[in-house]
Amino acid sequence: MDGDSVVHLGGCHCKHVRWQVEAPSSVVAWSCTCSDCSMRGNIHFIVPSSKFKLATDSDKFLTTYTFGTHTAKHTFCKICGITSFYFPRSNPDGVAVTVKCVDAGTLAHVEIRYFDGKNWESSYDRTSIASFSKSGNEGQT
Repeated sequence: MDGDSVVHLGGCHCKHVRWQVEAPSSVVAWSCTCSDCSMRGNIHFIVPSSKFKLATDSDKFLTTYTFGTHTAKHTFCKICGITSFYFPRSNPDGVAVTVKCVDAGTLAHVEIRYFDGKNWESSYDRTSIASFSKSGNEGQT
């Protein structure tokens, strides 16, 4: 994947939640089969939390949903309901950015990998997903 970082802008449908994230123009994104991601059709790439910046006043439009272990923090807009990013169980030190919520023009390529969220522990052990929130690995491996 391309190692040159760019600033990607994005957010929710109604634009009340806006953010920027520093990541390569080519990223590895994850299609997860956990009960939440599969229902939403979510495909996301993961970056260190230090590379993600929520725009001023966006936090007042966010609410959070948790389930199971309550480690993942699924954030979504209170107005339109879109989850444009969240804090994943696999990478509690990172942010999962929804690919389809990135504004057009900065993502050149998205490689999709699969994470078996229905068998979370074994999938976590088999994949390199944990490394994606570490500095130097954002959006790629």
